[in-house]
Amino acid sequence: MYQKVIVVGNLGNDPVMRYTPNGHAVVNFNVATNRSYTTSEGVKVEEVTWFRATAWQKLAEICNQYLKKGNKVLIEGRLNSDDNGNPRVWIRDDGTPAANYEITANEVKFLTPKNGENEALGEAPAVPSGDPEDIPF
Repeated sequence: MYQKVIVVGNLGNDPVMRYTPNGHAVVNFNVATNRSYTTSEGVKVEEVTWFRATAWQKLAEICNQYLKKGNKVLIEGRLNSDDNGNPRVWIRDDGTPAANYEITANEVKFLTPKNGENEALGEAPAVPSGDPEDIPF
C-alpha cells in the first residue's frame, strides 16, 4: 500500500525545532490552504484548511533555518491518522469539535521568492557551510 499527499499553503507560525532523546532533529509547523468559491446563491465562501507538518533529520534543520511565518511551501509526504484511519479529533476549549490533519514531510519546497523577487520555484536550499556572506540569497 502507498499514499502520498501534496499540500501547498502558507505557514501559520514559525517552525518549532526540538530533538528526540536519541538526538534526532524534528520540526513542526502549521500550514494553511485556502479555497474560495461562490455558491449558487451568489455568496462568496472562503474556506481554510489547516495541516500540521512534521519534518525529520536534515530536512527538519533546513526547514527550521529557512522557513518563517507566512512563507508559501509545497509539502509532499504521508497523511497520518488516528488508530481508525481518521483525522485526529479533539474538543476545543469552547466545547466545539476540531480535527487535525497531520503530514509527515518527505520533501518541502520553498515557494516564497527570496527578497520578493520573481524567481523560479525551487527545492529547499542546502544548508550552507562557511561564511554567511557566501549564502546566495
